[in-house]
Amino acid sequence: MIFHNFDEGVRIALDALRTNKLRSALTILGVVIGVTTVMAMASIVQGVRSQIFNTIEVAGPTTFYVVRFFSQTPLNPDNLPYEVRIRPVLDRDDLDAVKRVSEIGYAGLWIQLFERLEYRGVRTQTMTIFAADDRYMDIQGGTLLSGRFFSRAELAGRDVVVLETLAAERLFGSRDPLGEVIRIGGKALTVIGVYQKPENIFEPPSQETAGIIPYETGRAKFRYDETNALFIAVRPKPGVPADRAQDLVTVALRRARQLRPGIPNTFDLISQDQILEMVNDLTSVFFLIMVALSSVALMVGGIGVMAIMMVSVTDRTREIGIRKAVGATRREILWQFLVEAATLTLVGGLLGIALGLSAGALLKHTLGISAEVPLWSAVLATGVSVAIGLVFGIYPANRAARMDPVEALRHE
Repeated sequence: MIFHNFDEGVRIALDALRTNKLRSALTILGVVIGVTTVMAMASIVQGVRSQIFNTIEVAGPTTFYVVRFFSQTPLNPDNLPYEVRIRPVLDRDDLDAVKRVSEIGYAGLWIQLFERLEYRGVRTQTMTIFAADDRYMDIQGGTLLSGRFFSRAELAGRDVVVLETLAAERLFGSRDPLGEVIRIGGKALTVIGVYQKPENIFEPPSQETAGIIPYETGRAKFRYDETNALFIAVRPKPGVPADRAQDLVTVALRRARQLRPGIPNTFDLISQDQILEMVNDLTSVFFLIMVALSSVALMVGGIGVMAIMMVSVTDRTREIGIRKAVGATRREILWQFLVEAATLTLVGGLLGIALGLSAGALLKHTLGISAEVPLWSAVLATGVSVAIGLVFGIYPANRAARMDPVEALRHE
């Protein structure tokens, strides 16, 4: 009998959708919007996390960076604590101290510059130029598309640059940039290679990476703020855990800077775990906010379902009286109307899933991320939509189940 009532409830709900298309559409609109929002946000969060994980995988999960102070510290020097403002700038002595640690496979002192690029009247906005060594792409990732990287002679301070492909397209269009002379911050440099950097959706346009120059070239010929432009990229040898490598580097730098026990570090370490923690915190808060907003839509949809079910109960009062007169129990009546309410919201959930898939594809194209809708979000959306129908359908269904059959038969 329950299965019979289930089939009948589904059939009645679908008939109601076909008969009252506009009313049914308005009823489940809140459910559709809520489910679509949840799935779209799940798509964004999943895509962002996947891209960050891929970037970290390229750089290596054990790679970390030594900086004068962590980037979460306020950028205005006047607002920095005194003990941070007096920290010494990173230099070659610090780099040598890190390199002497036997467990470290690579350590390089790099500079982050912010300059404009120019070629024959074509000028870019301010972009990021890294002054590094020939291991830059091994650490940060990327693919050399044409030309070559620095030679040992060029690392000593030659005026050469390896351009990022997007910067090369802006300056040269479809022309071959190899061998051409461009100006970076007013300094003339020869393009010797073109590379493609890993995608990073968090990279602001004003800090978009444009190229790589030899470290000595950046140090000798460009002006930069030593407060936060210098950093040391560190990668442990294979098999050395990241936390052990960080402890060893910390000890080495404290010894090099002659810091006595009890004196705080005069440098900070940024690990991949810290980056992941920041990303997880950001995406989790973002996702929770979207869930809260979509919950409002789901609540409105649930109230709409309750309203249309109350109308349905009133319209079918005589039918309920007849069913009770021929032996239908309260449980059977209750079950029938609950199934009908759940079917309405399930249809809304399925429409929301379809729109969520479309939104995920649109986001993937617009933001340039792998925004695939995770399976768990579709399962969750289906379950939530059915649950809304059951929760908000209880009151109308219970009202129908408690009707007096004699009074119901008298209803016109």
